[in-house]
Amino acid sequence: MSADISTLRTRLRVDLGEPAADRWSDSDLDRHIQHAVRDINRVAPREMVDASLSISDPASRQLDISSLAGLTQVVTVEYPVGGYPRRLRHFELWGSTLTLLTETMPEAGAPVTIYYHARHTVDDTTSTLPDHLEDLVLLGAAGYALLGYLATTHDRVTIGDGRTSEELQAHASDLLMQYRQDLTALKRERRRAVAAGELWTEDER
Repeated sequence: MSADISTLRTRLRVDLGEPAADRWSDSDLDRHIQHAVRDINRVAPREMVDASLSISDPASRQLDISSLAGLTQVVTVEYPVGGYPRRLRHFELWGSTLTLLTETMPEAGAPVTIYYHARHTVDDTTSTLPDHLEDLVLLGAAGYALLGYLATTHDRVTIGDGRTSEELQAHASDLLMQYRQDLTALKRERRRAVAAGELWTEDER
């Protein structure tokens, strides 16, 4: 997970057979990379655990979770922590306030663990994508880049490398078909992993 967007852009140019910026500017390719990253976030967001929060003093059922960077979904909440099986609680979420649905008031100062999903990010300094997802992002970005290029060359008989627009369209379609199939397979794999892992334990209120 050490790549940044410049590294991914360089790899994408290799995949597209264009080491120089003849057809696509850096900003063009960055846009297509971020398009694919958004696709990934809908299917396989980051799986995060935060153990920095605690019950307020005086005690309250409400927790401020605004510190959870990139949050897209709270999956579950463990309170009290450290038991076996884990005590996973029902909760309500409104804005950045999470309310524990417990019959008794939680203990002031007691730690709470939040399991949540967060967005992957790719920027000028780093990428949170694991290697296999970087490869998938590049596959999708290549298809998007080719379609974007075709949109600006639709009236040409041949493209710069001698291929016809129909040939390039077919190549882009093949890439995006494989990309969507891989996204679907990834989504199914994630669902199986959650089912096999038995995330939920009995919520004793």
